[in-house]
Amino acid sequence: MSMPETVLDPRVAPENTPPPTLPARPTVLLAEDDAAVRRYLEVILRRAGYNVICAANGLEAIKAALSSKVDAVVTDALMPHLNGHELCRYLRARPELARVPVLLLSGLEANAAAPETSAYADAHLTKPVRPEDFTGCLARLLAANH
Repeated sequence: MSMPETVLDPRVAPENTPPPTLPARPTVLLAEDDAAVRRYLEVILRRAGYNVICAANGLEAIKAALSSKVDAVVTDALMPHLNGHELCRYLRARPELARVPVLLLSGLEANAAAPETSAYADAHLTKPVRPEDFTGCLARLLAANH
């Protein structure tokens, strides 16, 4: 006599199965030349559960993006050495970074920002930015990318 075959419903985990492991905390590359604003945004991101790599300008951001695995980039539009628009353009031109979501922060309204913004950045927020708008926008970008 054979035993009946057990069929498991894939939506229901057996009782002795450990819970699924949560994915690692996303890493955000934050490029902002103003030290006070950079620290403010870094604190918001860390409190929201993100790992944060900070860069003081666009060139530092490129070095960080090439040497670390980043899940998203938040960049100021106007920075020395390489601005946020140029950083976006660079990221899109690199196959290994082209799909990384980019959030561009600017003191200008979205419609007054550089025309190339919409072509390279995935989202645009105007500074000063409210923490809930900032983290909400970033979460939506990350969710859409996965």
